[in-house]
Amino acid sequence: MASPIEILQIAETTLIAEFFQESVGTWSSERRYYTLPDGKTKEVASIITIRFLEAGCDELQKLARMHELSDSTIMTCGAEVSWDSTNAVTKAKESNGSTLFGALGNTLYRDKGFATSKPITAKYHFPSGKTLCLRTEYNGSVFEEELKFIGEKYRTRQSVISRAGEQVMIGQYLEKRI
Repeated sequence: MASPIEILQIAETTLIAEFFQESVGTWSSERRYYTLPDGKTKEVASIITIRFLEAGCDELQKLARMHELSDSTIMTCGAEVSWDSTNAVTKAKESNGSTLFGALGNTLYRDKGFATSKPITAKYHFPSGKTLCLRTEYNGSVFEEELKFIGEKYRTRQSVISRAGEQVMIGQYLEKRI
């Protein structure tokens, strides 16, 4: 018989696969970043494309090797996320790129982070079936993120970045499926 922790891990594994599968497609993202404590804001618009990654695929095997996991086929699923962003006010190019996510237990492995090009990990959980919460720590910063489906065509996201116990930035996002 499975222990309560094993049952929870199985449920989390199923939920992350469903979340990634439901995320597949192209999204228009409108974001606003608030720098704390001064309150300066920045608005960014992005086109985001998400692709589901099956267990054992080349991308997840590469990600497992980057994280020096003993079995390169161990991740249960993942996602590739690519973006093209512009400043919503000035229309100047902000950034473009892609990142990989791979799930194993309650850990998401990534090929890079928001503020680093090095591989990172995040702990995740689901307070409800349609809401994913992430916590990532590196370089003295903590990144807490919540992604929530609102029906089939919308997602909201909120990110809080902290350093030395002080919140330094809040990002709020509305993503629309296109």
